Amino acid sequence: MPLSAPPPASGQPYLLSASLDNARHLSSLLRAVHFQDHATCFATANGLRVTVEDAKCIQANAFIQAEIFQEFAVQEESVTFRINLSVLLDCLTIFGTSSLPGTTTALRMCYRGYGYPLMLFLEEGGVVTVCKINTQEPDELLDFDFCSTKVVNKIILQSEGLREAFAELDMTSEVLQITMSPDKPYFRLSTFGNAGSAHLDYPRDSDLMEAFHCNQTQTNRYKISLLKPSTKALALSCKVSIRTDAQGFLSLQYMIRNEDGQICFVEYYCCPDEDITEAEL
Repeated sequence: MPLSAPPPASGQPYLLSASLDNARHLSSLLRAVHFQDHATCFATANGLRVTVEDAKCIQANAFIQAEIFQEFAVQEESVTFRINLSVLLDCLTIFGTSSLPGTTTALRMCYRGYGYPLMLFLEEGGVVTVCKINTQEPDELLDFDFCSTKVVNKIILQSEGLREAFAELDMTSEVLQITMSPDKPYFRLSTFGNAGSAHLDYPRDSDLMEAFHCNQTQTNRYKISLLKPSTKALALSCKVSIRTDAQGFLSLQYMIRNEDGQICFVEYYCCPDEDITEAEL
């Protein structure tokens, strides 16, 4: 049963208020983008987006649609704040990460606006805990400008196919090379580690391939250190969309189905490795 938060002492309404019967739905998604301590949160009528960046080279976004929440209300067109994601996750799992069967942690989340903390009211088994997390001025974030009209190549794979690939490829390699082509090898993942080169090919008619839309041959390399955080989302997902634009920027969009069958998305954007020359390819 969702909690009801007390009205703000000042009488000023909350700009953001949301309730969730099971806080684990939120914490598992946030864990999938938790590779830096701080995140920027954007709330609109459509839901909540949590963005994490590193070194202006990689950006992760967790999208939690408004329909996932039992209640989701935003009083302005958009509400934005920066928060310590590590602290937020600690608070969301304050009752522990493994609840007893049939027991869930109910969450009520409230934010009054600029300069105010994010308030969390968590209830499990009749025990209520209140957490106040300081918010900060949001940073300016990278705009990868990854609109559908700029996508050159796109494939959709069942996630198990990519999980197997990451298990088999040589992760001592500094880069992961991705080839997408309308002709053979269609979709190829390559590494260049201590044991030599390794290649993994997926034919376009593979059982794991759900969609294949490749317009031109592209070969790009990406630092494995930047891609590794995305394996958290991969582990939770059932499908992954892999897209590239003309500059070789990579989008990995993971479709994640929670325990209640609801769909959420986690998306990673990654810059190509500029150090690789055409001659090396």
